Amino acid sequence: MQLRMWMYDIAREQSPDRETLDRMADLSMSAGYNALGLYLEHRFAYPSMPWIAGKGAVTPDDVAWLQERYPDLQIVPFLNLLGHCEGMIYSEPGLKFACERFKGMQADPTNDAFVELCHRIVDDAISIFKSDLIHLGGDETFQLGKGASSEGRVRQYESDGHADGKAALYGAHFGPLAEKVLRAGRTPAVWGDMYYDHPLALDAMPKETVIFDWQYFRTAEHTADRFRDAGFKTVLCPAIQTYSAVWCHLPQSERNVTECAEAAVRRGDYGVCLTTWECGLFGNYETILPAIKASGRILSETTAGDPPTKPAEYPTGLGGHEAILEYQKATSAPQFLKAYMELGENTEEWARLVGCELQSAGEFFAYSGHRSQLKSRLLMYSNPFLLWLRDREVILGEAGKRAYQILDTAVVFAPDAAYRGVTEFGKLAIEFVRYAEEAHQFYAEGEVGKAITALTVCRQVFEGLERIAKGTNARIGGSLADVERCIAAREHVEKVIRRVKTYGDGSLGYLPSFETITHPKFIPHDQANWWLINDWANE
Repeated sequence: MQLRMWMYDIAREQSPDRETLDRMADLSMSAGYNALGLYLEHRFAYPSMPWIAGKGAVTPDDVAWLQERYPDLQIVPFLNLLGHCEGMIYSEPGLKFACERFKGMQADPTNDAFVELCHRIVDDAISIFKSDLIHLGGDETFQLGKGASSEGRVRQYESDGHADGKAALYGAHFGPLAEKVLRAGRTPAVWGDMYYDHPLALDAMPKETVIFDWQYFRTAEHTADRFRDAGFKTVLCPAIQTYSAVWCHLPQSERNVTECAEAAVRRGDYGVCLTTWECGLFGNYETILPAIKASGRILSETTAGDPPTKPAEYPTGLGGHEAILEYQKATSAPQFLKAYMELGENTEEWARLVGCELQSAGEFFAYSGHRSQLKSRLLMYSNPFLLWLRDREVILGEAGKRAYQILDTAVVFAPDAAYRGVTEFGKLAIEFVRYAEEAHQFYAEGEVGKAITALTVCRQVFEGLERIAKGTNARIGGSLADVERCIAAREHVEKVIRRVKTYGDGSLGYLPSFETITHPKFIPHDQANWWLINDWANE
């Protein structure tokens, strides 16, 4: 295993200063990694795109400083040159590059100006980063063939005899970019998912390209065979699974890392890249650093030992979603918990409770393969009452009670503000729904004053969360968007309080449902909620 890397996702609203970058690089070296990936998207100040870098973005000078400080650690740029361009296409200068107007996250590979920009971005990366690997991205380009120009290009390829017009379009975009990297004496790398779906695109790629095969719910060896058989080096990519959890699913993460490490050694793959994603939405990198450290040990120890000879257990074929969830059932994470134990018994107990036992509450506290409903509905849509509207039965039921009990116990063991903040987030989310339901009951009974009192507590939830988000940003460059999400949520609760005060006495001649009066689209006198029942309601 030549490459042992972990990838730091700064694109999900992180603003690391040099102290934080130093902390990440130092952890990498001490944990046995020989490379640190920086997943950039729009959070890097590319010279070719001075208009893209928001407040707190990493700069070329930061990278130069880090490389000089850690000459034995490969600092690898992870670019995004087709998919995951949302930070570009939703800015005013970049909207002209979008594949579809105000939709999705993909740029248009048939737009000559965008293609030219991609080549300049690669030039930026080659000149700024000293690493051998230059990762070009390319994952999750689900809008291939969407938009008039892209759709027409796909049809043209297929009329010219290509068996897969999307593969031809994809390969025509990434092949020349990979060749550019090679001509500069570097090694191109790409994500593997779209090549798995469109294998003919591999024909356009130079054989020196390294394929990063990410599989977070199963070992990657069963998919990576396709790339190996085609003559490409492969890197197997597990994940620390935070995006689908209130905090992190430790057992499934450890299993994913261990299986990929063993498979990479057994198969003679080029390496393993541990991915870490989405420490926005009240994730916190401080609290997963021990898991990253433990993963580095797993990679090093697996490499040093005899190659594992027994393939991992696996569902028949690739299995459906339910088969994967069944396969990933796990109850413990011994290597990860050992790393938390090194910080103290309290920290280990906290990690066991929030990372392992919380799953036992079931429903969306259990392990799943999608982004956390609790986080998304509370924070992402500027309407926290969505969590009450869609999930109150779960949160007010046995699952929510069990989850709250576990979190309430865990907060006692939290060793510092970072761990407390993660725990309080989970508790406060549940409390919000409890008080929203209380407000609903009082509102329905005509007890306007009591309903407003309950809603006032809902507002205080976001005052507390805002303080937590500000602390995370100050300590480790956490999400500034989380701060603003809390402000937006608090302001919406305040708006609902005003509505209840104004219209809760039936002064409209009717009493709007609580679902209606808490919704951002509520309009007095629109008793029929035309904004909801019209076919265009969700545009």
